[in-house]
Amino acid sequence: MIFHTFTIWDFSLLLGRLCIIAVVMVHVLLTKRDVGASIGWIGVTVLMPLTGGILYSMFGINRVHRRARRMVGQHPWRSRTMSSHWRREEEGDFAPLASMVSKLTSRPLLSGNSITPMHDGDTVYPRMLEAINGAQHSVLICSYIFRADSIGHQFCAALTAAHERGAQVRVLVDGVGSGYFNCGVGRILRRAGVPVGRFMHSMLPWRMPFINMRDHKKILVVDGRIGFMGGLNIGEENIAASHPRHLVSDTHFEIQGPVVHQLSEAFARDWAFTRGEELKADIFFPAQVGNGSILSRIVTAGPDLDLEKIEYTMLQAFTLARHSIRIMTPYFLPDDRFLTELALASLRGIEVDIVVPWHSNHTLLDWARSANLPRFLDSGCRIWLARPPFNHSKLMVVDRHWSFVGSSNLDVRSLRLNFEINLESYDDTLATSIDGFIAMHRHVRLTHHDLDRRSFPRKLRDAAARLLLPYL
Repeated sequence: MIFHTFTIWDFSLLLGRLCIIAVVMVHVLLTKRDVGASIGWIGVTVLMPLTGGILYSMFGINRVHRRARRMVGQHPWRSRTMSSHWRREEEGDFAPLASMVSKLTSRPLLSGNSITPMHDGDTVYPRMLEAINGAQHSVLICSYIFRADSIGHQFCAALTAAHERGAQVRVLVDGVGSGYFNCGVGRILRRAGVPVGRFMHSMLPWRMPFINMRDHKKILVVDGRIGFMGGLNIGEENIAASHPRHLVSDTHFEIQGPVVHQLSEAFARDWAFTRGEELKADIFFPAQVGNGSILSRIVTAGPDLDLEKIEYTMLQAFTLARHSIRIMTPYFLPDDRFLTELALASLRGIEVDIVVPWHSNHTLLDWARSANLPRFLDSGCRIWLARPPFNHSKLMVVDRHWSFVGSSNLDVRSLRLNFEINLESYDDTLATSIDGFIAMHRHVRLTHHDLDRRSFPRKLRDAAARLLLPYL
């Protein structure tokens, strides 16, 4: 009788495992675009049905994409941006790129903008706080990391003061980056009555199926007319004057002109997704006036309807390069498509310079990067190491005319899983300025010899870390 009971239980367990494997396999085959990821998920589930099924339900199903489809067409800001009389067309060598991005993003290229590069928190934070303190109607702010340290408290005080004098303030922070268990700024601002959203956050594990999808954007829009965006989070580690243990340098941009409308739109989409509130009022989308001469456009990307749009924009720009491609990024672990386009550009005589930190703030990423770089060196790309402090800037310039800046890193996680925002601009002066900043950080050129000098254990370690490239 005992043997018979065990057999029934064993059969039920086997049947359950087979059902899990079948369900995961069918879902993977019907929904996954990446062959490697498909094979990986099926393999993990076959080897460990229960564990694999749980992991796939948490990390493998893109529920965000389904929810985004339901939200399409519900928002009023899209038509407002599309009807702007500031729309222009790029002429010359980069016209095909501008046309492609228009179709890709459904956002027009807008003229009449001024874009000012700023470096490091010592310079950027005072300007951002000044703008918030001068807000009369609205403040929209989004940050992946928003620490409750001394500078974080200054931002909280400024946001609270703006709220108390009647401005409509909305604060969006990432559910993991700004503290999963303890979000200090969220607590401070809620006490003051300021509306705060935590992107894809829940303390209940079964309601947290998006833990691998983060909102990495950094946005500030004041009165719908002054915008800030780039790579700078809010934290003391970005302020040299505070003498942090691990100083982080970064680049941010102050923007004025019609393209600020698109910056507000990007925030409004994430706010509606997180809090369910549509920001319809004119105070968030006032009529824009020209403030410069730069042609510019916002490009967003994420695992929703914006999937891979930032990467597609970069790849198209590489194909149009005639002279130079300059890249500065804190993390450099792109996929094979990115490698192929850069390699082809280098092989046809384009100067390709890639600047990465000597050491980043993620050791595992540095290990994987070391194993990934020889393929770029083989094609003639020049790899440069920037000396400390660690620079977190994300900058790209092609032919000293087209620039692409923002929050997106050059790794698979940032390009596929994170919600990111970049700004493309067609302007010689701005592009030359950014190109010069990148050139200033070409401190030490990395060669094949440098990589070959690594010991065998280090090479083995780095190669093993590279296998985690899709998940880093």
